[in-house]
Amino acid sequence: MKLCFSTIGCPDWSLKEIVATAKDLGYSGIEIRSVGGEVDATKMREFTDDFDKTVALLDRTGIKIAMLSTNCALANHNDDTAVERATAYVELAKKLGVEFIRVMSTDRPYFDGGDIELCKKRYAQILDYAKGSGVTVLMETNGLFLDSKTLSDFIDEEGEGAGVLWDTHHPYRYNDEPISVTIKNLGSRIKYVHLKDSVIEKGKVAYKLMGYGDIPLEQIIGALKDVGYDGYYTFEWVKLWNKDLVEDGGIVFANYANYMSRFN
Repeated sequence: MKLCFSTIGCPDWSLKEIVATAKDLGYSGIEIRSVGGEVDATKMREFTDDFDKTVALLDRTGIKIAMLSTNCALANHNDDTAVERATAYVELAKKLGVEFIRVMSTDRPYFDGGDIELCKKRYAQILDYAKGSGVTVLMETNGLFLDSKTLSDFIDEEGEGAGVLWDTHHPYRYNDEPISVTIKNLGSRIKYVHLKDSVIEKGKVAYKLMGYGDIPLEQIIGALKDVGYDGYYTFEWVKLWNKDLVEDGGIVFANYANYMSRFN
């Protein structure tokens, strides 16, 4: 099982700290979302001025960059540079040899409007740009795509090069969609997975360390194994934007590795 964590859980750490933690805890990869307080990977010093040093660090430690995670919201009319930013990520991913980038319909985990026709148009443009690059552009199960059947139809319509990032938390928590329905609808379209745990407290989502919430994690992992998923299991501790999460990244990443060890 390939374990990974998103740097959304340690937004102020340096890349050296991120890679060292991943190596020490037995992770296979890291997902880049924030490094040293910078959230745009194309502007991070590690991937511009210090590019060669970064490649050497990754080669030396054997830690892979599993995905570059954008904040591009393709269904939002007010995100008018989404395609431009996404294609810049494709270029960086190609240069680094990273297989995936993430885009979204909207910038909310729950349904909050959005124009699906605009999303289709923009996604098609990004896919066309990525052809031949070795980079797959994944659409996440959030916003417009909390309903997995809607996302399944969307991906099938887009055709070659399209794929799904199954954030396992979102359809279950925000759309009450059973795991069996999600896996049936998305199946082999799933190229990458986000895991996190939570409960509902006073009518709101409260994120918890893995195994301390009520997300059916064992069912999720079993369902993924049943469809032959062999990609990364990436932990998202959304500390970047949720100030209620005070636990240090080292603690939560160690907890995740320990929890997931039972599935090996």
